[in-house]
Amino acid sequence: MSDATPETHTRGPAEHAVRDQIVEAANECFARYGYAKTTVADLAREIGFSKAYIYRFFESKQAIGEAICSSRLQRIAAETRQTVDEGGSASERFRRMFKTLTQLSVALFFHDRKIYDITAHSAAEQWGSAQAYKATLREMIEEIVRLGRESGEFERKTPLDETCRAIFYAMMPFVDPLHLERNLDLLPDAQTEVANLILRSLSL
Repeated sequence: MSDATPETHTRGPAEHAVRDQIVEAANECFARYGYAKTTVADLAREIGFSKAYIYRFFESKQAIGEAICSSRLQRIAAETRQTVDEGGSASERFRRMFKTLTQLSVALFFHDRKIYDITAHSAAEQWGSAQAYKATLREMIEEIVRLGRESGEFERKTPLDETCRAIFYAMMPFVDPLHLERNLDLLPDAQTEVANLILRSLSL
């Protein structure tokens, strides 16, 4: 359909405001009815726009979902980064990172469940927002491991990329929206025990 083709030119402040209005309305609709049950037509009626006008800013419902996911996941990553930066040793920074990510993910599950479901859907479908979030987490892990190696706190024999991948895989059951729901009954003990195991494996 020709009216579903998004504009590619640089948008001014007014158009950014409309885009934000669409995202805000979508966030409310998704939170109320769920991502799967909400259509672009529903959003159009909610805002008072035509479907064609919404398609000027977003090429699909998924694109709107991506914007919401990116915002929420970036917020989690930013709060985690702040907590990590308040730590001292590499071990303390890792504990802070893992614990904060788990707590924020659980809070999203219990307090904003339908938005949590979108983030889980984005992880299952490997949306760009989910991939960017995972990349950010891997970067934080690598920074902490590098710090631990430079300070003599962590071992240096295992290749850095292998170490960081293994840590990332071990954390996923407690921080990835796609898996967290199946592991809620294990918290908080399992997350703490996994963190302890990871740090023991990193020690000299």
